[in-house]
Amino acid sequence: MSTIETDRLILRNWREGDRPAFFEMNADPEVMRFFERTRSRAEADSVLDRFVREIDRDGYGFWAVELREIGQAIGFTGLRDIDFGAPFTPAVEIGWRLLTSHWGNGYASEAARACLAYGFEHLALPEIVSFAVAENRPSRRVMERIGMHREPEYDFDHPDVTPGSPLARHAFYRLTAANWRQKESGP
Repeated sequence: MSTIETDRLILRNWREGDRPAFFEMNADPEVMRFFERTRSRAEADSVLDRFVREIDRDGYGFWAVELREIGQAIGFTGLRDIDFGAPFTPAVEIGWRLLTSHWGNGYASEAARACLAYGFEHLALPEIVSFAVAENRPSRRVMERIGMHREPEYDFDHPDVTPGSPLARHAFYRLTAANWRQKESGP
């Protein structure tokens, strides 16, 4: 995978030196408030290793987001294949997560827009989906800012979340290549 660059960010494959920031993010209760729990160092390392394997296998995945200004990873964003039992799968999902110290700067939207362009221009994907816990307004605002469309008829209970948990219900969003191209070409 080649890197993806924006004005302020570099989306790239993971490096060994990224592990402390990745663990910090996954151990932070505020970052993980819409997940059932935080992750231990071993669990975070295992997730990071899976991200690397997926990138190696598919040529895309959840990439490290490096802030140019500091030359360090501040989180991740990217595209990954999903195939759990839902009416919209199999699909390619876009997702993101950042260290709290970098929230509120537009980095998630900037990185996600670059991933959409990569997915539609280089991978020729017909559509990209995203979803978040229904109460996760910050992530849902990012989805809306990057042009994704809410499709409440596809809202679902995530199969990896404990049934009955308040975190189980997820709001569903989608962006088709045609809608993305129309938005990019302007009025």
